[in-house]
Amino acid sequence: MSDIKNPAPQSPPTANSLSIEVLNGFTTEQRNDASYDIDSKNSLQIVSIINNEDKKVPLAVEKILPEIAALVDDIVIAFKKGGRLFYIGAGTSGRLGVLDASECPPTYGAEPEMVQGLIAGGSEALTKSIESAEDRIEEGVSELKKLNLNKKDVLVGITASGQAPYVLGALEYAQNLGTVTGAISCNKDSKTFDYVKHRLYVNVGPEVVTGSTRMKSGTAQKLILNMLSTASMIRMGKVYKNLMVDLKPVNHKLVLRSIRLIKEVTGCTEETARDALEQSDKQLKAAIVMVLLKTNLEKAEKMLKDADGHISKIIESGVNR
Repeated sequence: MSDIKNPAPQSPPTANSLSIEVLNGFTTEQRNDASYDIDSKNSLQIVSIINNEDKKVPLAVEKILPEIAALVDDIVIAFKKGGRLFYIGAGTSGRLGVLDASECPPTYGAEPEMVQGLIAGGSEALTKSIESAEDRIEEGVSELKKLNLNKKDVLVGITASGQAPYVLGALEYAQNLGTVTGAISCNKDSKTFDYVKHRLYVNVGPEVVTGSTRMKSGTAQKLILNMLSTASMIRMGKVYKNLMVDLKPVNHKLVLRSIRLIKEVTGCTEETARDALEQSDKQLKAAIVMVLLKTNLEKAEKMLKDADGHISKIIESGVNR
């Protein structure tokens, strides 16, 4: 379990609150003994040092699994109420949030609004470094206002050091709205933890290259984001067994994958699978239910609605009749 305690109320974040003395105390700014003289090593030695440090990341994430699961529970509650999940970050952290959000529609058939990623500096910052953007406190708040953030939603701040004013301002705004908030940080003294319900402190230790948080910190953030979105989508019925049964077949490869999944789940022929996918308007879950229960699209859609989208519940109810 995390050793982060509930903090005392803090003053609002400002762009000038960070000093060299404070920076010196960050875990993410410490020097790593294992890589102290890495510049004198050959290529194999360098990549070996990096690899050995990377091995520590999943173990650090493992230590906060209960905290991650608690945040997943609140995300699921939000989704069931029609709420949304927002990620917000700057630099590498922001890019990882946008990446995770952008993968949800094709993988799980989620509406684009269901999971959204915000990055300091906007879309330009996805491909170009805009380091000054993280100091713009009001920008994150402005973006959330445009998106009508409300109590039904969840906002997760992502920042390795936990000090980006862009993220802090957004979290404070969300907290004041009554929105469920969470933060992922690799610094025990992260300021983000002052403004959130869910504090995900992942202690990956000092980076191989001091302060280069795109490395171990970024890897930890990616692993956690994978868990948040994947576990939430599974809980929402978008996976049957371990199959992506709610994907959107928007290209040739995904159409073939959908046909293969229908065959995999139902044991039907390829021809039957193709016909079901076509008759279901390419709704993969509905196609599976149509084949499994030999029913039409209207009845399949009703069954899925009654079962909160879970194919397993439909099958279980059929067995127990």
